[in-house]
Amino acid sequence: MSSILLVSTDAALARSLGESMKAAPGFALAVHAAGVEAPVDPQQLAQAQIVVVDLDAGRRDHLVALQAMMMQSSGQTFIVVLSEPCSDAVQRWFLQIRVHDFLRKPISGADVLAACARLMRGALEPPTDHTQVACFLPAAGGVGNTTLAIEAAMQILGAASDKSSVALVDLDLHNDACADYLDLEPRLDFAEIGESGERLDAQLLEAMMTRHASGLALIAAPSVAGQLRQIQRAAILRLLDTVAARFENVVIDLPRMWSAWTDDILLGADRCFIVTDMTVPGLRFARRLTEQLNARLTMKAPARVIVNRFEQRFIFGSGLKRGDVAQALGGAFADAIPNNYQLVREAIDQGVPLETVKPGNNVSAALRRLVLARPQEERRAS
Repeated sequence: MSSILLVSTDAALARSLGESMKAAPGFALAVHAAGVEAPVDPQQLAQAQIVVVDLDAGRRDHLVALQAMMMQSSGQTFIVVLSEPCSDAVQRWFLQIRVHDFLRKPISGADVLAACARLMRGALEPPTDHTQVACFLPAAGGVGNTTLAIEAAMQILGAASDKSSVALVDLDLHNDACADYLDLEPRLDFAEIGESGERLDAQLLEAMMTRHASGLALIAAPSVAGQLRQIQRAAILRLLDTVAARFENVVIDLPRMWSAWTDDILLGADRCFIVTDMTVPGLRFARRLTEQLNARLTMKAPARVIVNRFEQRFIFGSGLKRGDVAQALGGAFADAIPNNYQLVREAIDQGVPLETVKPGNNVSAALRRLVLARPQEERRAS
């Protein structure tokens, strides 16, 4: 049984954590209700496998008390800090003193328990390859690749029991559109993690990600106008390895331009979607690109094509139907996403997911069917 010691004066949080643990019989809870300012019983500290410390990161005495508690605790004890949003300098200090996880308040007991469970899984179980990775690659510019990647991540998040287990990684390094669309700050700093990513670990990753109100984690770097970034392949792969070790589901927004690391990502992804639009040249290029990728790379699953902004079109007097699109793409056709430009534009302008603007909309429903389908269901749908 894993023992959690909660150091907090927040009685409501203690009750919430206690209620959540009723459904998790593998955990036992002890509470130090006097808070971080009051000395913790050394025996109680020694018996805890995880110590959750609720503090005010703006108070020096709280930070000093945290450091003293960490020096007193066993090196085998996990330390989780709960605090209101704080400065990057304080978060980096948490990393330096080896805090294992940092969670922003307000937070529920269920989320605290989920974080503790992740720490214990990492301590007790060998690494697994359970992380599911889906990548979205545009066949051309302006096809809505970023919009679909974001909405796919939101649909995966909606179906997840752990709302902190889904990450969106924006690798279009010259256009930080994911952060703009979600109205979030891009915090990933490649200069800080090192040329080969050698300084990146779970704690530094936590400091460099941004959380959306939904719980979705965004890993994105700020773009620099007029500058082309040449990030080392090793740094990108180290980043994705660290993200995959932290999250159960990862969605990657890839750029149209090929990089030295693009093939590696496609080879490591569980599913790769090529996004195109409802134009004859777009359909033809998407089919060629997909056929070339599937012939050249041995991926976990063949790359498939999503036709975005689909609507019945009349070209030279004949209607271009879904069946015609599927025939044009051959076996590479994954699905068609309805054209709902006004909804997408409104969601982008507000910095919110599509479902926030219009619950049950046709774009979200189509993506939900696609990203949550089992492989055999995907093949039947096409």
